Amino acid sequence: MFQIPAFETARVLVIGDVMLDRYWYGDTGRISPEAPVPVVRIGNEEQRLGGAANVALNLARVGVHTTLLGVVGNDDAATTMRRLLEAAGVVAHLQVSPTHPTIDKLRVLSRSQQLIRLDSERSFADDDAFDDDALRSMFEMLLEQTDVVICSDYGKGTLAGVQALIAQAGAASVPVLVDPKGGDWQRYAYATLITPNRKEFEAVAGESADAQVLEANARTLCIELGLDGLLLTRSEEGMSLFSDAGSLHLPTHAQEVFDVTGAGDTVIALLAAGLAAGQSMADAAALANLAAGIVVAKLGTATVTPAELRRAARSRHSEPRGVSEAQRLAALVEEAQVHGEKVVLTNGCFDLLHPGHIDYLQAARELGDWLVVAVNDDASVARLKGPQRPVNPLEQRMQVLAGLAAVDWVVPFAEDTPERLIRQLQPDVLVKGGDYDVLEIAGANDVLAAGGEVRVLDFVDGYSTTAMIERIQAADGPGNPPAHD
Repeated sequence: MFQIPAFETARVLVIGDVMLDRYWYGDTGRISPEAPVPVVRIGNEEQRLGGAANVALNLARVGVHTTLLGVVGNDDAATTMRRLLEAAGVVAHLQVSPTHPTIDKLRVLSRSQQLIRLDSERSFADDDAFDDDALRSMFEMLLEQTDVVICSDYGKGTLAGVQALIAQAGAASVPVLVDPKGGDWQRYAYATLITPNRKEFEAVAGESADAQVLEANARTLCIELGLDGLLLTRSEEGMSLFSDAGSLHLPTHAQEVFDVTGAGDTVIALLAAGLAAGQSMADAAALANLAAGIVVAKLGTATVTPAELRRAARSRHSEPRGVSEAQRLAALVEEAQVHGEKVVLTNGCFDLLHPGHIDYLQAARELGDWLVVAVNDDASVARLKGPQRPVNPLEQRMQVLAGLAAVDWVVPFAEDTPERLIRQLQPDVLVKGGDYDVLEIAGANDVLAAGGEVRVLDFVDGYSTTAMIERIQAADGPGNPPAHD
């Protein structure tokens, strides 16, 4: 299975154009009498980190020790940005410009549709905008405690002296990743790797009629700029990594593209996180591609979490959901718990599934990150329910359960209760349906002793496996055709 690394020891320094993204949400119900534009009644407002600050946020959300260097104005937007960065755990060194405002982008949305964007900004490339020497001095000092540097260039002027920064990092043997902007990429010469999208790349390297031309252009650019690699994002075609080790083409993981805002920030952040955590360039690119597939399904500038990455890796690689044996499942449960994910377990015969079962399993799944369903084998069902049960053999019951969206893993057990299995798996939450007292539930003492939780969920009224069987038997009575369930 593709492994998501531990990021706790990784250290990344981000420098670049920081921004505040603001969102106004409201309803539209009429056209303004003053002009042919919709009238938006503002209901909610949201403030998010943007630009290089969003790159830093992406890193902090996966547990990387993150430091941010940037320039802001002396205004309310800067105050908000500092508050958001502190809450995210980002160590921020924001130089205050005496003449320029914080870059602020306001988006007005209605019914998930962006109607307009209003930008408040001045280029920090102006001579009087900020003290570039002081910024470089701080950068050089922070290199001593940095594994990877990200230069997040949005063309707003903070990185006007990016060549000097790359040289400083090179002298300290710290890799530099650059998200490039504009047409002059000689500024990024001798960086470790750049991460353009296809439109940006072809504007500099020339149009690529086919895959062979694209790769040739990428390799030529790497040689001209002295790069170790180039990670090209190609929208619905995924990503391509060109490096000395060869070419790697990664298909997109996106199931549904809802909003690509900030996706480039996620890509470079997770690429740097992987490298700082000790991954190879190829594995770090695969990690970035996995993260991009998650983030584009979210509205607005967004981030991913380690739990989301691990779930996506499991669902898309070699560890499928479904039926498992107890020993293998114990390893999967332990891995999930090591990474802070909550495992829920419930059990039963599940002989004939009905809507009550479906609602119950969905409610159980909502109590954690993973749901394990332990199923009585045929012999134990017969002991509990009588010699005519089960109606469906174990393999069929497990197959049906494994096909439910709420269920992650299904595991059989042979005893009358799953107490031994629960002791082996050690779930975080044990769930039982009905009107049990908690201490009456098999395995409850083991779960509670380990610091877990035991929950009792109500069954949905009006559904019963026994009643279903009685109706089938009645339908199959004398004079009636056989019933099919």
